[in-house]
Amino acid sequence: MAGTPKIYPIILSGGSGSRLWPLSREDFPKQLQALVSEQTLLQETALRLKGDGLRVEAPIIVCNEAHRFIADEQLRAVGITPKAIVIEPQGRNTAPAIAAAALLLKAEPDALFLSMASDHIVRKPEAFRAAVLAAIPVAQSGRLVTFGVTPTYPETGYGYIKRGAPIGNTKGFAVERFVEKPDALTASAYLKDGGYDWNAGIFMFPVGMFLDEMKNYEPDIIAGCQSALNLGKNDLFFFRLDAETFAKIPSRSIDHGLMERTKNAAVVPVDMAWSDVGSWSALHAQTPSDSNGNALIGDILAIDTQNSYVRSSKQITATLGVKNLTIVVTQDAVLVADKSRDQDVKAIVDQLKAKKRPEATQHVRTFRPWGWFETTDEGPRFKVKRICVKAGGQLSLQKHAHRSEHWVVVTGRALVTCDGQEFTLGENQSTFIPAGAVHRLSNTWKEELHMIEVQSGSYVGEDDIVRLADNYGRAPEVQKPGLKAPVKLKPKKKPKLKRKIRRKAGAIPSKRRVARRRSTRRR
Repeated sequence: MAGTPKIYPIILSGGSGSRLWPLSREDFPKQLQALVSEQTLLQETALRLKGDGLRVEAPIIVCNEAHRFIADEQLRAVGITPKAIVIEPQGRNTAPAIAAAALLLKAEPDALFLSMASDHIVRKPEAFRAAVLAAIPVAQSGRLVTFGVTPTYPETGYGYIKRGAPIGNTKGFAVERFVEKPDALTASAYLKDGGYDWNAGIFMFPVGMFLDEMKNYEPDIIAGCQSALNLGKNDLFFFRLDAETFAKIPSRSIDHGLMERTKNAAVVPVDMAWSDVGSWSALHAQTPSDSNGNALIGDILAIDTQNSYVRSSKQITATLGVKNLTIVVTQDAVLVADKSRDQDVKAIVDQLKAKKRPEATQHVRTFRPWGWFETTDEGPRFKVKRICVKAGGQLSLQKHAHRSEHWVVVTGRALVTCDGQEFTLGENQSTFIPAGAVHRLSNTWKEELHMIEVQSGSYVGEDDIVRLADNYGRAPEVQKPGLKAPVKLKPKKKPKLKRKIRRKAGAIPSKRRVARRRSTRRR
């Protein structure tokens, strides 16, 4: 469309999705998973703006340290190269996240940016794109635009937006007020009134106007974000905000920090079949169900079961004579909950965290920039892992102090380096890595490498690793006093043998031998 301004998507991908535990966890939250299609929620969000005459630039992604490589890989898998991936040192809510990303665009004050959460579902993307096009003249008229989703039932888990007067000949309305999550009776009244929309947390702002408004209403946030950018640094294809500076920024949502205070808020209503997938019931509503109202995913046998969501990623799961249940089976946890209580699943996560249980935050499958691994069995002095190294992936050059490793290739090929020797392993071939050996595993071929690793030794924890070199910036550096530049860790020197032992071997001449040699020279 001629004359359409640049639109920069800003995709916020820092959430943990704890209400979808045990499937969603901090290490691998819901936005990185394929919940309703073959694509992950992050991929669907990034692809949502493709088409319909929109001039959409490469997105800016805001995520945390643990997800940076996964987010980048998932976007590149669908043909999207981000303009930037900004790493939040810690979560400070949506206002600092959006502000930090918007500051990257301050050289283009007339451009628009569209802020979206990465973990929402939109079943009618064409309606969303039409709403974005409709919002452009509203934003260009000097408004901060939010998108209000047309409510279809009296939801009590969402905030609402009360529409005010229409804005000229546009499809936008002035925002009369924002409403916190209502009770059921109030939500029903909103639905009957017809002038209220769900607050989807999707915004379109002119870059320059947004920065000016933030300076007016949240000067500490905008100044802190600018400082965190100035002191931040590039790391491979990521940008790290300065951790110390960012930690001092007030934690505030963009709704409370700006939208509820500005005099220039506008809303564009849209019916786009939207859901924030904030509970198992919400996901159930987005999943095809059978004639009994059951959504069954995985190896499920459901007998006399009604209105239930049953999902298993492991063994067969059977239900008999139950209704209104959420049942989720993963490799290391099982959830059984009454559907009316699924907003309380977060309480389970909180208790697991209080007990320092790894199931609260970690998946059995742990993702790394080179691929992933799963622990399939472990006990005293041993651990068994299934390892997948993606095409072109390479683990760090490393060594272990307390454990040895046996590697067996299942599929693909492995390039192995061990104490200076390099060799290739094919399917059904194996090798042994002794404790203390400097080693590396690489996959230089086009197919994935799958292998089994058996660790054995006095300690098999993940922290028994010394990285000597790494393609992903994870090799440690030591800052010595008085030195400006970091110094790489050096391998320890071999200890000297005792003099008595070396003398017996003839390495050190005895005093008697030395005297004989001297007398011989005099002659």
